Amino acid sequence: MPAVALFVTCVVDQLAPEVGVAAVRLLEAAGATVEFPGAQTCCGQPACNAGEPEAATRLARHFLDVFEPFDAVVAPSGSCVAMVHHWYPRLVPERDAPRARDLAAKTFELTDYLVAQLGVENVGARVDGTVTVHDACHGLRFLGVRDAPRRLLRAAGAEIVEMEEPETCCGFGGTFSVGHGEISGPLADDKLGHAAASGADWLVSGDTACLLHLEGRRRRTGTGPTPVHVAALLADGLAS
Repeated sequence: MPAVALFVTCVVDQLAPEVGVAAVRLLEAAGATVEFPGAQTCCGQPACNAGEPEAATRLARHFLDVFEPFDAVVAPSGSCVAMVHHWYPRLVPERDAPRARDLAAKTFELTDYLVAQLGVENVGARVDGTVTVHDACHGLRFLGVRDAPRRLLRAAGAEIVEMEEPETCCGFGGTFSVGHGEISGPLADDKLGHAAASGADWLVSGDTACLLHLEGRRRRTGTGPTPVHVAALLADGLAS
């Protein structure tokens, strides 16, 4: 039985803890043993995005110390996993770069880990209804995660209705949405409009920050289906 360490991410920890619980339930349903290192903190992506590489490096080195002992690290966020894969070897001192590369090789986005590493598509969940999938930027472009969430949803019985431009940015982009609201808002509105046109019951993604951004715009405009993390939707469909 594989043992994995769950990296819960800041956004999930502070704003959507149900996604972290859902991730554990899915991993256990797939046969994995899950550990939660209590010393974990931020992956450093916000500091990196804000132009604070020294702060990001301190967080990266701490992440290495916490998660290096584990055989696999799994997070319900393509964005944070992309940070580990693509920035850690560049941020840490040269002597730590091999450690960073080794850790990146065993750090996975949740749905990708379930499907590509464990070979599990049917986790025993049941989802009745239609979903449309937003392909979050970092998961898609940095990690190539596209098919895994769809396979899990399809195996659970969900009908997938593809919206127009599922791969287009929702407008969140971390600190981008704070500094460029005049661009970020319309991007979210376009995404919600495309999702509404699909007729789906849920707007599903694998990154909580994107979903919070979209839900914020949805509350203001009344447009679009309910945004939900793929892990939460699947876990809700698991037998108690």
